[in-house]
Amino acid sequence: MHRKNSTGPRRKELLQALGIFQRATADQLWKLTRPANRHDKLVRETLLDLEDHRLVRIESVQDDQRQVWVLTARGHREAKRLLQPEGIRLSALRKEEYDPGPGEVLGTGYDDHAAAVTSTAAELTKAGIGHRLGWETEVAHRLAGGYVQRADLVMRAAAAGVPVLLLEIDRRTEDAHELVHKLRRYADWFRLLPADLDDRTKRLARAGGDIDHEQRLWRRFYPPTGREGTPPLAFVFADTTPDKVAGTVKVLEEAGRRHWCGTRYDPGVWEGVTARDHSQAVPVIVTTLEELREHGADAAVWRRLGRTGKQTLSAALDNPDGDALFHRQAEAACVTAERRRAADREARRPVCAVRGEVHRRTLGGDHHAPQVLEGRRPDHMWDMPRRRCRP
Repeated sequence: MHRKNSTGPRRKELLQALGIFQRATADQLWKLTRPANRHDKLVRETLLDLEDHRLVRIESVQDDQRQVWVLTARGHREAKRLLQPEGIRLSALRKEEYDPGPGEVLGTGYDDHAAAVTSTAAELTKAGIGHRLGWETEVAHRLAGGYVQRADLVMRAAAAGVPVLLLEIDRRTEDAHELVHKLRRYADWFRLLPADLDDRTKRLARAGGDIDHEQRLWRRFYPPTGREGTPPLAFVFADTTPDKVAGTVKVLEEAGRRHWCGTRYDPGVWEGVTARDHSQAVPVIVTTLEELREHGADAAVWRRLGRTGKQTLSAALDNPDGDALFHRQAEAACVTAERRRAADREARRPVCAVRGEVHRRTLGGDHHAPQVLEGRRPDHMWDMPRRRCRP
């Protein structure tokens, strides 16, 4: 049966999406490239057409009969040409592996973690958060000593109010304290300084001084977040139970508090200010892949560490107890302090008795003679100014 040659945007979109994620099923590609469609029929037809042109191939078939598609070497070269102008890093080529006995193609290179990563990106894209070229996978963050912390996903969705978001997908194959170590390594990377920074600023940073984010190394790679703090980090848990997720989040909150929690302002300077300084904190949010699928990524399925309840993504990343609250409370504290100082000055100011002299004039009425003003002046006296005595 002859299929229509899909040389239009569908073919380009699928090659770009497969070039970024490399391993994906038809429904995941459908959500990434055509989230407005109600079914994946168009994506399946385009995949079959690309298979005829030897640009894609089926790597394996899952237990639920979903087919895992990857790029061939020829498709990898074409996807590289499509993505190179955009500056998006291409995933590694999935080479075909054959069983030495019967000579059949082995499909063992696909794992559930890759499925969870692609599904997370697909659910966010379906909700209008991010787009197919706004994703990068396995992004390396190099630390001192040659260690590299790789993010499973990096999303750029400025139109959705999230200029940058780093995502770690966890299927509970790692210990909860290993996630705390990942959080610590991200915090260490956000504090790195570029090598060409001036020596004075480097000395100030090593002494614990307040260094602007524009002078940090991470600003060479990521845009400004638009909020207080470093780029946010999201942990998405997949294929696990709510009890395990709750236990892991509790460990993250307790053991990683110094990385995600903002600091208090000096109470000796700012009396009555309850706002927190989030400028050097790492915003950490958590959710599950099951909640993303059931309610959508734009629903209230995200929880910010240190808060109770779930919020939308934008609300979870905002800091209502941060700079905005600080400016309001600091202004109120300044007004209160000024009023208190004025009252203290008034209470300490001495009041002296003065002699007021009134000259008689012919004003058509009699005037009282001058008298000493002691205590409260009589009602019939003219309202005369009171001089302040020299201390």
